[in-house]
Amino acid sequence: MSDLTLRRRTVLGGALGGAVLLALPASSWASTGTDELRLRWQTLLTGGPTVDPADPDLAVAIARVDRLAQSALATLDRSANRTALWPDLASTTLSNHVASNFRRIKQLAVAWATNGSAYQRNESVADDIRGALEWMHTNRYSPSLPRYDNDYDWEIGGASAFADTLILLYDVLPADVRTTYTQAIDHYTPDPNLWRADRQIATGANRVWIATVVAIRAVLDGDTAALTRVRDAISDVEGDGANSVLAFNDAPGRVDGTGEGFYSDGSFLQHYKHPYNGGYGKELLGALSSLLDLLGGTEWAVTDPELENIYGWVNDAFDPLMVRGDMMGSVCGREIARPSKQNHAATQTIIEGTLRLIPAASAERAAQLTALVKQWMTEDVFRNFLKVTDPASLVAARGILASTTSARGPLVLHKQYPRMDKVAHHRPAFTIGISAYSSRIYNYESIQNENLHGWHLSDGMVLMYDDDLGHYSGDYWPTVDPYRLPGTTVDTRRLADSYGFRSTSEADWVGGVSVPGKTTGAYGMDLRGYGTNLRALKSWFLVDDMMVCVGSGITGDGEVETIVENRKLRTGNETFTAAPGWCHLEGTGGYVFPDRSPVQTLRENRTATWREINLKYGTDDVVTRPYQTVWFAHGTAPAGQGYYYVQLPTATLAQTKTIAGKFPVQRLRADGTAHAIRLRDALAANFWTAGTAAELTADGPAAVVVAGNTVAISDPTQTRTSVTVDLDKPGLNQPVTDNGVTATRRGRGWRIVVDTTDRHGNTAAVTFH
Repeated sequence: MSDLTLRRRTVLGGALGGAVLLALPASSWASTGTDELRLRWQTLLTGGPTVDPADPDLAVAIARVDRLAQSALATLDRSANRTALWPDLASTTLSNHVASNFRRIKQLAVAWATNGSAYQRNESVADDIRGALEWMHTNRYSPSLPRYDNDYDWEIGGASAFADTLILLYDVLPADVRTTYTQAIDHYTPDPNLWRADRQIATGANRVWIATVVAIRAVLDGDTAALTRVRDAISDVEGDGANSVLAFNDAPGRVDGTGEGFYSDGSFLQHYKHPYNGGYGKELLGALSSLLDLLGGTEWAVTDPELENIYGWVNDAFDPLMVRGDMMGSVCGREIARPSKQNHAATQTIIEGTLRLIPAASAERAAQLTALVKQWMTEDVFRNFLKVTDPASLVAARGILASTTSARGPLVLHKQYPRMDKVAHHRPAFTIGISAYSSRIYNYESIQNENLHGWHLSDGMVLMYDDDLGHYSGDYWPTVDPYRLPGTTVDTRRLADSYGFRSTSEADWVGGVSVPGKTTGAYGMDLRGYGTNLRALKSWFLVDDMMVCVGSGITGDGEVETIVENRKLRTGNETFTAAPGWCHLEGTGGYVFPDRSPVQTLRENRTATWREINLKYGTDDVVTRPYQTVWFAHGTAPAGQGYYYVQLPTATLAQTKTIAGKFPVQRLRADGTAHAIRLRDALAANFWTAGTAAELTADGPAAVVVAGNTVAISDPTQTRTSVTVDLDKPGLNQPVTDNGVTATRRGRGWRIVVDTTDRHGNTAAVTFH
């Protein structure tokens, strides 16, 4: 048995030591039984017996519960010879109909058990629920019936809703009936470590979901041994920690698992190599925080010291990827193609999960999380969290809003995610997100007939968020031209649905560098068009309120374009002004073209349905949205072409004219050796290979930014053991270096050597004094 296993078993066996216990206040371990856990879970689902229906905010939440129940009751088939519970969920080949049936039954159960609901303790509704559960067990979900289609629906989606319903109706279901039903759940989801029909190791969010199903089934059965296994499964004790959901995947000494889960830079991967903070990552946080609340303060409490990492998730993996209530689409996987996941829906789960962490946090941590959650809720004026959340979270959220703790304030930060090839650049008035992919990361996900047109989501897509908080909601993803996503360079040939999904690139050089304490960074991508001969070297240099975009070596055998902008308009009447060397879009910002290279423009209304990009969850409702597009046309079979422009988010027409007239950027190099610019006190360079740019010389691939007296360096290829950069700049003295960095005199300047062996593309810095 390894030292890691021994340590985990010791900690998880109940030795608290210095571990932080995340849990709601509870009675002592010795007196806590599964009946108390059942009541805890009921409270999580309904808000508990203290919910006051006379409270205006809670009345809104209860009314929402009632509307769902009313809709389900109105279409429920109660006939003796029924062949389906609901006519729209009658399939015997689509497993999501199994899960959806259970979810709809759960909606009835939640209303039946919620204080103040019009259906509270209604005997007729209870009969409907009991009858529906019996029908499902007889016709769809029992050990004697075959499973089909997607394992998720049998082991997680359907099982979870089924178990929740049993919790809610516990007192009005005969004990033998409950046991029959829990045996069915245990048949499909018997082990908190494994899932799928062939019993694969469960990882990431799937592990937490599976563990939660087992936990609730165990609570129903009084199965304390299963609760112990659930506790241990979170840390993967049985697997020696290889697939612990708490440990960062790149932690020193970590036993290799699948690579799914959180990394120390805030990246989250699921399905092996898909960036997924806004999908599976948020669900992991939501489910785990609920499970911790359930088990906290009991003998089954999770006490692994790595539980402290959960705070790192909130601050690094979620906060920088959230923009005033929205979640960057580049980390939402196939969920961007679901109509139900737009309108800031993703961040609701993150806020609810974080709210559940606060009661058990230390005073200092609780204050920090309180300030953060208050900021999240108050800055999102597009979607009122209090109007959409559940009663339990609503009560907690109101407590946060009423607290004396001040909101954190707008995020001002430049953050890169080397582990998943993404960037977040936050300024007071806007946020930019950049989406790339490499030999390490997949391009996009399109399984289960979802996200069918995601071909170019990682080909350098730039997402710009401003005060139009609904820009990426309001049917953006089905209506935007998928061949003209902002920031991308693409071969325009038409592609089949799901073409090339789950593919890595042939290129290692994807990444960049950020200057500590500043909103300054350089990012680059060696773009290799999947399935084509398209090649392009692309750079984004972000310095405060400007983004300088440089491209070179654009070569291909098809029609190639670089998309400067493709903005969904608020009204369709916004003024677009174009002049030699620049253009401006009212309400969005300006674009400057120093070379005065011609650009193409188009104002159009685009019509589509969600079904076009999602056969599973899409609708056939026709939607039309107005767009303004700006792009460079590189022509057919370009050879060695490039582009150069500066994006000025939120700039006024006057500001755009001024910057175009007194252009502050110097382009120092734009070729196969390096892209380099100078702007204000920043010299930024992406070295594709060894070479020189201004006063910088690199010994090979590197990203380098000199900002004031700080030099930041990285290896974007994540393949080198060291990077050497010579800086020919006098007047710099007394270097203070990060670990693994040396700075020695070389002529009038300095030679900086960075040990990049285990940095995984992260920035190393030296500051001179």
